[in-house]
This record gives sequence, structure tokens and C-alpha cells, in this order.
Amino acid sequence: TFHCDGTQWVGKMPTDLGDGVEPTRDQGIRAKERPDGRQAAHPIPRPHDPSIPAPFCDLLTFSPHKFHGPKGVGVLYARPGVPLAPVIFGVQEKGRRGGTENVPGIVGAGAAARLAMEWLAGERGRQERDRLAGLRDRFESGVLAAVPDARVNGPTDRSRRLWNTTNIAFPRLEAEALLLLLSERAVCASAGAACSSGSLDPSPVLLAMGIEPALAHGSLRFSLSRETTGQEIDEAITVVGECVARLRGSMVS
Repeated sequence: TFHCDGTQWVGKMPTDLGDGVEPTRDQGIRAKERPDGRQAAHPIPRPHDPSIPAPFCDLLTFSPHKFHGPKGVGVLYARPGVPLAPVIFGVQEKGRRGGTENVPGIVGAGAAARLAMEWLAGERGRQERDRLAGLRDRFESGVLAAVPDARVNGPTDRSRRLWNTTNIAFPRLEAEALLLLLSERAVCASAGAACSSGSLDPSPVLLAMGIEPALAHGSLRFSLSRETTGQEIDEAITVVGECVARLRGSMVS
């Protein structure tokens, strides 16, 4: 069973989970028998029929707030035939969980997903992604010019990068200290995943990528949205350069 965390992808790039063909009764799931001969509560999947196009993953999670949807609601896609044992028991979500659904959040998530699909569609969507990737590149070039020893974490091949995201290392600085200065100037950034918010440890993802711990400690992630403007990019470049200089000045004194 393959689970994919698509939080940084869904809504930013086209996401194809297959052609929508669901398995038939014989091709889908079969009941799992218990030792006493009765059927267990949770079926197990049959081997996949190669004649049915398969999604690229069995389970996919993502967050609508990453594409202008409401915060506080998440989405789980489960391929037909994939069994899920409930953690919180109840009859909601087809018996997968208990508790009252966040209906306004769900409706908002659906509306945001529909708008994101329309924005991503066709040649115009590709052109928009290319335009915003150019703004991302402009931000990186500006920051590297303002802070010459900074470096971009990640591949140099633009085709292997998501158009809206950059992760920049600032040597000899602590990410959390720089975040505080940036927040005072209305520039939002992140030192790691939300699930590790408040941690002073370097990102384990950066370490797994081979980034040196000294650089990972001073690395920040900056993200663009589909509404980011060139003026905002230029203002952010100025603020980042000034905040880095201020922080390093305080270290020297």
C-alpha cells in the first residue's frame, strides 16, 4: 500500500489519479475470513487487474489551504478497494471515522479545488506556471545578490522543481531568529513542515538531501501563490537582505 503526501503538489500542478474506472466487484475487494469462518470487518484488496488503469498511489493526502482554500480541513483520497481501519470509531465517512464533519470547510475545499483545476487547465495554466516560476527565479537571484554566501537548496534543473517554492540557506544564521525578523516586516516564510513547528532542529528532509547541518539550521522555505506579484517579490528581496544584515550585525556586536 503506497501513501503519498501531496500537500505541496496538489493545486500547484495537474494531478491525475487515473481515468476514474473503478474495479468491478470481482476485480475490487474480497472479504477477509476470520478463523471462525465469518467475514472480518475490513476487506482486503484483490491483486490488481492490469486491464484497469491504476492510480499512481493508493492513498493521497493534501491540504486545501495550499491552493487558497480554507484552513483546518484536509483531504484523503483512497483508491477503490483500499481498506482503512478506523482510528476514531463512528459511522461518518462511510464508517472510517467518528465526529461531526466540518461541512463549511469541505464545501470551501471543493470550491477551491475546482478553481485550482480551472487555473491549471490547458496551455494558459502552463504559461501561468512558467511566469510565476520566473518570479521565483527572480526572487532567488535577488536574494543571492543581496546575500552572496546564501545558497539555494535543491536541483539546479528548473524542470525538476515545483514552480512556486524555493528553499534558501543562510550560513551562520539560525532559521528561527531570521523568521522573527521577517515576520516583523510582513514576510511569511517557514523553517520546516508545520508538524515540526517550533522545533529548533534542522529539517530532516534537508539533511536527507545531503545538505550540511550548518546550512540546514539556517534554511528557510519561501512560497509563491498564483496571485504573487512582481512588486511583492522585489519588496521581499529587500526585506530578506536587510533582515540578514541586521541579524549578522547583532551577532558581531
